[in-house]
Amino acid sequence: MKEYDSANKRVVLVTGPSGAGRSTAINALEDFGYEAIDNIPLSLIPRLVEGTGADAMPLALGIDVRNRDFSAGSLLELHHTLSERSDLKADLLYLDCASEILERRYSETRRRHPLAPDESPADGITRELELLADVKARADILIDTSELTVHDLRSEMEGWFAGKTGTHMAVTVNSFSYKRGLPQGLDMAFDCRFLRNPHWDPDLRPHTGLDAAVAHYVQRDARYAPFLDHLTGLITFVLPAALEEGKAHLSLGFGCTGGRHRSVAVTEAVAAALAQTGWQVSIRHRELERQGIPTAAAKPTALKSENT
Repeated sequence: MKEYDSANKRVVLVTGPSGAGRSTAINALEDFGYEAIDNIPLSLIPRLVEGTGADAMPLALGIDVRNRDFSAGSLLELHHTLSERSDLKADLLYLDCASEILERRYSETRRRHPLAPDESPADGITRELELLADVKARADILIDTSELTVHDLRSEMEGWFAGKTGTHMAVTVNSFSYKRGLPQGLDMAFDCRFLRNPHWDPDLRPHTGLDAAVAHYVQRDARYAPFLDHLTGLITFVLPAALEEGKAHLSLGFGCTGGRHRSVAVTEAVAAALAQTGWQVSIRHRELERQGIPTAAAKPTALKSENT
């Protein structure tokens, strides 16, 4: 495998079956600093790459069966040609998805499949998966979106690509419910279920860990302050080592029973502590997102610890 110099141009070829989330992935890459172009003909890609300098924005190119000159062989040949270049880092990203999930998504959107405009989506899905089998087998990065929400996919993309265009490591701090399992891609997970549970206070139950009253309730647990101190000490010890290892992204998770109160409050506090020490931090509250609860107000601001 050829050595990759971080100064080289970067190209990500994004493909996979229709309905697997290519548009979401392309939009995420654009937000991460890539120049994104969807449905570009394969024959134009070499000239597009030639026309960009080493200091240009990295490229994210969406490719699927709708491309007028698409074939699996041509895509693999293009990827091989780009990968052989010493001045280029080319990744083939394949977004996979189970056929029954794709059928459900087409049923929900009532869209026609591009390979079966006059037939059932199931027929087109079967043809497309067969057509892309070799591409899937040769992909550099494969992400299965079968059980991922839009937010989950974006988080997975962040882990692979968000830090690739910068000089610092990105850190994502997640809250979650153990009932729904661990979020995909976590590097470290911590259990917050031993802390005082606001769920048992009727006045606090409808609220979330984003609310000051809920956060204050959790902080009043005598175990909260030492827990937070040990957490931040461990994490700030690990982060420089992870950066030195070459990681572009580190994902931390904090779980509780419902994912609404304790894990959210601790996630906010840890994110605030990391942001104050200069780390690039983003926050995700998985269960709040699933329930449609706004989380945009969640910012890394310090929460004061209090013991009683």
